[in-house]
Amino acid sequence: MPSTTAPDGTSLFYRTDGEGPTVVFVGEAGYGAWQWAWQAPRVAGPFESVVWDLRGTGRSDAPQGPHDVETLAGDLDAVLQAVEARRVHLVGAGLGGMVALHYARSAGRVASLSLFGTAAEGDAVDERSYRTLYPERTDTESLRASLDGALTPAFRAESDLVEQLSAWRREEDAGPAAVDDQIAAALAFEAEPLHELAVPALVCHGLGDPVVPVEAGKRLATDLPRGTFEGVEGRHLCFVEHSRAVTDRLLAFLRDIESA
Repeated sequence: MPSTTAPDGTSLFYRTDGEGPTVVFVGEAGYGAWQWAWQAPRVAGPFESVVWDLRGTGRSDAPQGPHDVETLAGDLDAVLQAVEARRVHLVGAGLGGMVALHYARSAGRVASLSLFGTAAEGDAVDERSYRTLYPERTDTESLRASLDGALTPAFRAESDLVEQLSAWRREEDAGPAAVDDQIAAALAFEAEPLHELAVPALVCHGLGDPVVPVEAGKRLATDLPRGTFEGVEGRHLCFVEHSRAVTDRLLAFLRDIESA
């Protein structure tokens, strides 16, 4: 399996699929690559998809923290160098969206941003709700309960996906120390002036997100010069709950940029 090395020597696991313009997925704190199981396969084909594990997550190394958003952006740069991406579309969720925002300011290679459940500052994140997303991974009941902030009760009651998510999380999610480091990075984040970030940006946000209130997503879209806000019924993982509609919108956004 491919891996690369961050500036501090941390080994970072990634995988690629498809051919075409490069789309790189940057994950939410604590969650493994499973979070992109709906978007990445559909993006691959017309685009090259790149999914990587944040340090401390999945198959990437878990060095002792703390780690800030700037460190994670350095990890992202290492992955982009490894896949030889000269021009990229960044898709980020939560903490991953913050990393994408930070990186886009410092790298001319970013063609667009697609941000799910992302705030421009850590102060907008509800820390209590954030932490409830991450239970003890070996406790099945806790894993189920932790999905309350991520997915609506109606979806969890009707979907057979909950058991699969629990299995994926036991295998791929970050351990407690890495989760704490990643949450701390998100809570400490403060974006630099957004009016200077002129790339096209699609901001998708769960209308009932208890972790990052929808008002924070709306402000983010408004403050980005080329930002577009898309409200989605659901909670923090609205892009999982409404995966088909969200991915359709993402693909349309990416194709519009590539055809311009």
